[in-house]
Amino acid sequence: MLPGAVIGWDMSAALALGDALGVPPLAMAELLPVIEAVMVRKLNEELSANGAPGFRP
Repeated sequence: MLPGAVIGWDMSAALALGDALGVPPLAMAELLPVIEAVMVRKLNEELSANGAPGFRP
């Protein structure tokens, strides 16, 4: 955890949610990392734009 930054998802929770929604495991394995990367980048951009430090790789 970094103060004021998002660094990733709890993949166990994401996989459990996908399973509960009936998403095939292979689809989750293929799509979740890509979706996570975009979400993390966009949330950190939003944090930076609103005065929070955000995370810059």
